[in-house]
Formats: sequence, structure tokens, C-alpha cells
Amino acid sequence: MRNILLVISGPSGVGKGTIVKRLLSDGRYCLSVSCTTRAPRPGEEDGREYFFVTKEKFNAMIGEGGFLEYSQHFGNYYGTPREYVESRLKTNDVILEIEVNGALQVKKSHPEAILMMVLPPDREELRARLVGRQTESDEKIEERLNRMDYEISLEDNYDYIVINDDLNTAVKEIENIIKREKERI
Repeated sequence: MRNILLVISGPSGVGKGTIVKRLLSDGRYCLSVSCTTRAPRPGEEDGREYFFVTKEKFNAMIGEGGFLEYSQHFGNYYGTPREYVESRLKTNDVILEIEVNGALQVKKSHPEAILMMVLPPDREELRARLVGRQTESDEKIEERLNRMDYEISLEDNYDYIVINDDLNTAVKEIENIIKREKERI
């Protein structure tokens, strides 16, 4: 059985991070670590949360084809290092938790990658989750809800859509999808 490259995307607040933590908890999967040019936040370690690199190093990696995908947000670059993912795929299933544009970039270079979009049951539930986090202004919440509309417009590019209405059910559904995909090949 080959190892799976699973790319998980979805709107902010949908529970992607929680789902990924659950999937990683039994050691069957490996989470990719991204590179970034932003400075580490307190408590973050190089190689654990991110690989922290200079803009010069990041640009050199772009020129060398060193990323499966990359993008720029708020003046910093973020990217999925090709060598890191491909080396992990030799021994493990690998999960990438990235935004939709990055996911589509990965699919171009790795057509065998499984793209999975996690969605909330509806817009109001997502709004309630974002408000419940108490980390963002009303303006930021609206921005994230509008971004969801864009992300949903790309769902036809995804292999699977999982509705995160119940965390345990969503995790089980994803595990079943991975099992089916591994048996299929």
C-alpha cells in the first residue's frame, strides 16, 4: 500500500486544526511543517511549528523548485517544503493543512494527492464558532465568512467534502476515506 498525501483545507474556524490534531494523536500520520519568513512567536520552535527562514532563503528555495506550494500573506511568505514532504511520504501518510490556493498548487505537482475540504454545516454555525473563539473583531469575522464563499466556489476541485457538524463523526469519516484510498491503489 502506498502512502497518502492528504491535503486538508477549509474556512477559518471550521475545525481543521482540531481534526488534524485528532488524526495525529495515534502516530499513524505525519503533519508537514511549513516554511515561513515571519519571526517566531513566543513558544514556537524552528522545525516544530514552522521552519523559520529569511526572505533570501525562501526566494532561493522558490528558484530551486523547493516548494510544493507557497504564498504571501501580510508581508510574509509561507510554503510547503517539497523535500520534507517527499521524504516523509516514503514512510508515512502525510497531512498538509493549507489554504485552497495552495491545495490546488499541490494537486498540480502531485496529482495523486487527496484534496479534502472541511466545511461547517452552514454559514451561521461557522459565524457562531468564530464569535465563540473571541479572537477577532466583527469586521474580521465578516472577512472570514466572505472568504468561505470563495473557498466553497472551489469545492469542485476537491476529491472529498467533509461536513464538520460533529468532530468525532468528521474524524471517523476522514479515517475511512484514507483507508479506502489506500486500498484503492
